[in-house]
Amino acid sequence: MNKKVLVLGVIVIAILAGIAVSLSTPSSETVNLDMDRTHGSISTSMGSPILGDPNAPITIVEFGDYQCEMCYRWFHTSKPQIVENYIETGKANLVFVDLAFLGRDSPKAAQASYCAEDQEKYWDFHDMLYNSQEHVDNGWANSERLKAFAFELGLDMELFNSCLDSGKYSKRVQYNIQQAREQGIRSTPTFIVVGDNQQKQISGAQPYSVFKQVLDTLV
Repeated sequence: MNKKVLVLGVIVIAILAGIAVSLSTPSSETVNLDMDRTHGSISTSMGSPILGDPNAPITIVEFGDYQCEMCYRWFHTSKPQIVENYIETGKANLVFVDLAFLGRDSPKAAQASYCAEDQEKYWDFHDMLYNSQEHVDNGWANSERLKAFAFELGLDMELFNSCLDSGKYSKRVQYNIQQAREQGIRSTPTFIVVGDNQQKQISGAQPYSVFKQVLDTLV
């Protein structure tokens, strides 16, 4: 075989491989996730770690913003009962997908949650954000406060600060926002409950009774 042709072939293969990598993983990010993870029609591969048993028959996909007042209300009223009666019992699990659009600090707060995930503290950080929520963009979720939350959780601050300051997970958050838009979701919180080859949507901070009715039809 002509050596020039062989070299050209190797170069083409290398270029194609590089294109494939750039399409499969957002640039500047290293994401150790199941890139094929879907629930119903929703790709949750860039969302949160699964809360609960990954093999539970029902998945609740929550689209939320850490600065969303109604998300705060749901977190403190309905979610505890759902966790106790469905997630801790293995009947359902939950995935959080960012729809970070309410203010300038919303995307950064979402990115910070994934920086915490790097240190296996995603849900601790998630909970701290909703326990600390104040008014939209009043500074409670700016970079300094996010770093203070990480310090309070005992995270390695050098790693966390580097992650947050570099925007390591900015494209991951944008991917999640796009997933929400593709599902026609425009407000938070919105939930897609997936199970038994069905998916049902619940909009707003509905009471536990509404979730119970939907979940019980899918168990």
